Amino acid sequence: MTLDNVIESDEMKVRTICCGYDNFSYLLICKATGEAAVIDPTEAYPVWREVEASGVRLVAALCTHHHNDHIAGLEDLLAEQPGLAVYGFENEALRIAHLTRQLKDGDSLTIGKLSGRALHTPGHTTGSICYLFGDRLFTGDTLFGGGCGRLFEGTAEQMYVSLNNVIGALPDDTLLYFGHEYTEQNLRFAAQVEQSNREITRRLEGVQQAKISGRHSTPSSLGTEKATNPFLRCKSDAIRKPFSEAGSTASGAEIFSLLRTMRNSFKG
Repeated sequence: MTLDNVIESDEMKVRTICCGYDNFSYLLICKATGEAAVIDPTEAYPVWREVEASGVRLVAALCTHHHNDHIAGLEDLLAEQPGLAVYGFENEALRIAHLTRQLKDGDSLTIGKLSGRALHTPGHTTGSICYLFGDRLFTGDTLFGGGCGRLFEGTAEQMYVSLNNVIGALPDDTLLYFGHEYTEQNLRFAAQVEQSNREITRRLEGVQQAKISGRHSTPSSLGTEKATNPFLRCKSDAIRKPFSEAGSTASGAEIFSLLRTMRNSFKG
């Protein structure tokens, strides 16, 4: 949990920007140069308000995917700052307007003196990417607190690999900045799926208390997600057991697919 919307280290500062109904945009700031990038420019006005409050120079927009609730503010940002660099995955040029940097998996990028790289994480869309800067990962709609995105374009196998083999391979202390405030509902589902997991219960209680205090649940850590997020726990016996005989022989991706189908209809 965070008491405010600013998380910083010696090199960087991250400001969380609440947009729309439940979206998060993020302002990534290089402290050495004062240059900044917005990750997923949902709305222009809240982004500019944070830019001005921080006294930084916005130089780039980093798009995790093409859905309008993540890039709707891009046109207005470009109208105010025509030279803004726009990053996205290489197959998104026709779906993200004004894309100036088409990224492949593993490509590097810099914001001021901050070095980052793009991780291709298909599943939610075919062109979904996450941005890794140091120990900070911006996940868009690939991974949420306690959950993951719906499969609009990709396959269950792709999303399983993206979550468990790509994101899951990072250090457990990696901070995860996700695209929506879905954590409470996701954890309600997780608690139903894995009723004996007390870590889920404790986390859900913490998220509920934070909500009462007006705090948001981003960022979480990868270690926390591995302990409480069912989509990162598809090989757990407690997760697999309810699926009876299918669970004893099913692959992790098959269990993931069953869980995702259940989550799609979960009302909480």
